[in-house]
Amino acid sequence: MIQRTTSVSLASLLVCAGAFSTAAQAQQTEPTLGEVVVSGNRSEQRRFDVPGAIDAVEVDQMRLGSPLVNLSELMSAVPGVQVRNRENYAQDLQLSVRGFGTRSTFGVRGVRILIDGIPATMPDGQGQVSSISLTSAKRIELLRGPLAQLYGNAAGGVLQVFTKDPPVSSTPQFGVAAGVGSDGQRQLDLSVGGGSETLGALLDVSRFRTDGYRDHSAAERTQLNAKVVARPSSATTITGVLNTFDQPLSQDPLGLNRADFRNNPRQAFGGAYAFDTRKTIEQKQAGVVVEHDVSASDRINARVYGGTRQVFQTLALQANGVVDLDRSFGGVGLNWTHKTRVNDLPLQWTIGVEADQLKETRKGFVNNSGTPGALARNEDDTAKNLDYFGQVDWTFAPQWQATAGLRVSRVRFSVDDNFITATNPNDSGGVTYRNTSPVLGLVWHANDNLNVYGNLGTGFETPTLAESAYRPANTGSGPNFLLKASKSTQAELGIKARQGRHSLDLALFQSRSRDEIVPQSTLGGRTVFQNADRVGRRGIEAGWKADWQPVSTRLAYTLLDARFKSSYQSGANTVAAGNQLPGAPRHSLYAETEARIGEGATVGLEMRAESKIQVNDTNTDAAPGYAAFNLRAGKELRAGPARVFLFARIDNLFDRQYAGSVIVNDGNGRFFEPAPGRRLFVGARTQF
Repeated sequence: MIQRTTSVSLASLLVCAGAFSTAAQAQQTEPTLGEVVVSGNRSEQRRFDVPGAIDAVEVDQMRLGSPLVNLSELMSAVPGVQVRNRENYAQDLQLSVRGFGTRSTFGVRGVRILIDGIPATMPDGQGQVSSISLTSAKRIELLRGPLAQLYGNAAGGVLQVFTKDPPVSSTPQFGVAAGVGSDGQRQLDLSVGGGSETLGALLDVSRFRTDGYRDHSAAERTQLNAKVVARPSSATTITGVLNTFDQPLSQDPLGLNRADFRNNPRQAFGGAYAFDTRKTIEQKQAGVVVEHDVSASDRINARVYGGTRQVFQTLALQANGVVDLDRSFGGVGLNWTHKTRVNDLPLQWTIGVEADQLKETRKGFVNNSGTPGALARNEDDTAKNLDYFGQVDWTFAPQWQATAGLRVSRVRFSVDDNFITATNPNDSGGVTYRNTSPVLGLVWHANDNLNVYGNLGTGFETPTLAESAYRPANTGSGPNFLLKASKSTQAELGIKARQGRHSLDLALFQSRSRDEIVPQSTLGGRTVFQNADRVGRRGIEAGWKADWQPVSTRLAYTLLDARFKSSYQSGANTVAAGNQLPGAPRHSLYAETEARIGEGATVGLEMRAESKIQVNDTNTDAAPGYAAFNLRAGKELRAGPARVFLFARIDNLFDRQYAGSVIVNDGNGRFFEPAPGRRLFVGARTQF
């Protein structure tokens, strides 16, 4: 049945391509294709021309009727991606792309994150999206499929965030934003910027607090984003960035079992009180990116960055139940892009090298009702990578372009054990992962309104330091350095079409992974991981937009069939071949309609629907499917030199009870993290 569905979908895609090609040739009007992205070939180009699946989300604070607190607010209209707001700021959002990253119970796996060209993903493949300052963001790009493999240790995709540049104005420009909402949500944002063509600066500071939808889920955080842009000459741009993230409070209500989830979704699990589960985070990061045009054909891009991250967390267990993490990280990168012509047609190649490193001191203590007790763990962990890459984009015929790329990666983990006793031996050691990732692609630029593309590539995903921390039972103590990196082969075929007020993106994708990283057992609240033989992911992504003046509509649909292709043993249970991957809904749909009313006023209705989601590898339980609606309204006003934007939104308009996210493979059966009921948020933003 799966194969038949894919064949029919392929035929449908080709029919759509032919129909749009005929219509586009008959219509000679030039479409508006203003979206610019850089993720496809590391230099600016129109999103429409990228030979792969990529979406760009423009962030305009004076038009978006949203708090701009969580990334999940902005990515719903992008097919192929799941960004789940867990209503748990101690565990961050869940982010997955085409079924990669669904296994993560905290942080982000399998998706590489960059902010202004600087990695927010560590060398071991773990990243966080909470440190992204959305009030400073200008554009968010999501690259999916084989082309993402050219960015390194990232199996599913690449998420890039670009923050706003300083305004070119000798008179400083100010911005003030404030908002309040249900469950004690309070937000305040202040920004100031100015400068000239040669030197400018921008500073943005935001603060957010919430009492939490659930009991024991209060949180507060403060973010600062500073950016300085210098252009000493027309050929050189130097960008300096400084980010700080301070989260002194984030209570963890933990997941709920099915009975508790149905009876009272606002409650916290009792262990959250017994162990006072919570997390504090303090992160600082700074970096410099230099772009220099050596000539009209050559550009060099260099980066250097560094930062620190301190985490204190109490878990719902006693032994080793307090985590104290002190991390430093940094890296450098250099790439050279050359543009030339062959047979009077463009050819561009890029070569580069990247090296990143993290060092952390990880201590564990006995959890005495939320207070650190005796020392139970003390080690110094290191992860570093060294990558070389190259990419060629060649237009070998007027309507045909080929892409070829190669990335050679080396990732090294090491652990220096400082907690050695009569019963705890020295568990120091290390492991090295190596991988070569080739990518090939072809795109047919049928005309100005239609592109058809196909890509094939391989990639890899190492276990994180946290996932390799524990060995299986009866194999000794210490890190599990026998855990392998997962490797995948991915293919996609897609079209991008424009006709008049309509735009359509379709993509078919398939990936096959071996040595997938899956849980083997849970010992004392700690998960031991192993490798499963084969996992398959295939599906369809469809995105459609239309501007009817004064009404605009948007749809994003994803069909994802992600399954284990071979059985394996997970503790005392057998995971059967054919089981679905947990955390990955088979169907997801987003629909949006926005109407412009009068002068500067808008009203929008959003709908998000998902089919049921399996919560564990054995598929013995699932979160029910749902459809939730959101209503928003906004109004822009002008008062002298000031622009004012007022907005209000009601999320979960019909007060549906559903699981906003799931904790996959939770050893205690507490899989469900409830989404909030009906919620109101109102806000105002001013720029002057």
